[in-house]
Amino acid sequence: MRSSIVYSAVLAASIASAAPTKREFSPDNVYFPLANGFPNPNADNLQKIQIQAHGILPNGPPPPKLSDEGVKNLQLIALNELFEVAYFTELVYNLTNKVPGYDLGYGHPYILDSLKAIVAQEQLHALNANGALKHFKKEEILPCKYSFPVTDFQSAIALAGTFTDLVLGTLQDINQIFAENGDAGLVRAVSSVIGNEAEQAGLYRLVQRKRPAAQPFLTTAARDFAFTAIQSFTVPGSCPNLSTIKLKTFKPLAVETKNIQPATQNVKFSIAKGDVGSLKTEDLRVVFINGLNTPIVKHLGDVNVLGDKVYFTAAFPYNEYVMHGLTIVAVTQDATEFADASKVAEKAIFGPGLIEINSSIMT
Repeated sequence: MRSSIVYSAVLAASIASAAPTKREFSPDNVYFPLANGFPNPNADNLQKIQIQAHGILPNGPPPPKLSDEGVKNLQLIALNELFEVAYFTELVYNLTNKVPGYDLGYGHPYILDSLKAIVAQEQLHALNANGALKHFKKEEILPCKYSFPVTDFQSAIALAGTFTDLVLGTLQDINQIFAENGDAGLVRAVSSVIGNEAEQAGLYRLVQRKRPAAQPFLTTAARDFAFTAIQSFTVPGSCPNLSTIKLKTFKPLAVETKNIQPATQNVKFSIAKGDVGSLKTEDLRVVFINGLNTPIVKHLGDVNVLGDKVYFTAAFPYNEYVMHGLTIVAVTQDATEFADASKVAEKAIFGPGLIEINSSIMT
């Protein structure tokens, strides 16, 4: 079968990505304001953003009230959207200027045009969330300094796919919390964004030669996991008002096993020795969250202290649960079962580890 434009782009990118590229767009990790004034564009620039996004900001009336949990939801959305705008703006810059590792050859214009639209759409998502906070007389979330661990198109699009999957799971949690706290007027808007993010995820999967749809029921998440994950891309201490977001930040959990294949196996993890403190590893549990299934709890195995890290394994039951797509991993204490992802977040100490499984790579 003849390769499509996007497949050829992937092939070209993988060939071109042998050497790392230096950071050219933002050498000092400061991304904002952008050339169009974002996150505070004037009226003319806002119109240009809307044209690039192929749609305008919602112009209906806001809901009459907003709960305290609803405020946290909007704050997290704004924090995430600012991060995504920074990430995709740098990716577009690298593709536009064809820096080493970002010259896709055949198919380059299609990918670049798609990502330019995504940048503008993410800008509108951020403006919508911060605009709602402002309407309810809450402090708008300000951008941070960022650092992204990617050096070429392949690594950039793979990371985009992973964090977008986490966003899709988190927005499920956000809608649930809106519904539980009487913020029904915001559910439709967030559901609309879920659809947009899912369309984006399909593109990121397609250019990696994956089936556009990963799972019948996308992996759910909890707000604290996304809040922690976003901070892993920020320069410590650079977020002006992060402390206004009253969510939990977990201690880091690293997935040491790479290129995890679709099979039941032991997966290796690590945590910082200094973060363990007085915790006893025999009291800790590894918890896997996949799809809309009840979280899976496993004991730590092969615990080994090496240098400043504690390494351990846990049984990853792929075959039993058909664990495609995103799996979120956390380490908790004592509990042997959890009703859902939110209950895991309540007890989690380390996380989130993120595992992507795809047995359906097309040839």
